[in-house]
Amino acid sequence: MARKKQYIEQEVIEKAMALFWRNGYENTSVRMLEKEMGINQFSIYASFGNKQGVFLESIKCYKKKIRKITEILENSNKGVKAIQEYFYNFLEFSKDAALYKGCLVTNTINELKENSDPIIMHELKKFSNDIKQLFVRKLKQDDSIDKEMINKKTDFLMNCLLGLSISSKVFNTKELKNIVEMTFLNF
Repeated sequence: MARKKQYIEQEVIEKAMALFWRNGYENTSVRMLEKEMGINQFSIYASFGNKQGVFLESIKCYKKKIRKITEILENSNKGVKAIQEYFYNFLEFSKDAALYKGCLVTNTINELKENSDPIIMHELKKFSNDIKQLFVRKLKQDDSIDKEMINKKTDFLMNCLLGLSISSKVFNTKELKNIVEMTFLNF
């Protein structure tokens, strides 16, 4: 007879997500996951398969959490202004007390090597592409933006968002808001 789980999967995944967000994928061991999640290695493997499985579930959890700010962007009809608001909302989302943690996806992409786990890389790229397509839809709301420029501007905005994520781990709030302001100054 199978043993009943003594934990709630969503709760332990949120703890794992926080650990990956702080330490990165490569620097997080199964032992660290055991301690953070409060479950043993057997339970990790039984529920999630392996470290990769825990991470993939953590990405799903992250998507649900960031959904709060992506929904605001999705439902807006303000075009570029909505994207700018998303940047500010992202800063608040990524804040933990007085510290910014950046983006779990960006942090992970930065640490992984080119030949890293293709399943994880696929999920990270899919997440980024979903945000990119959201930016495309918002830019299309602005009639003053030439259709040929939409992809170029979207690439630029994605680069700025990735840079903001990294910068958020180094700069203070005022500096970060200056970055967002300058990003959209002549948009």
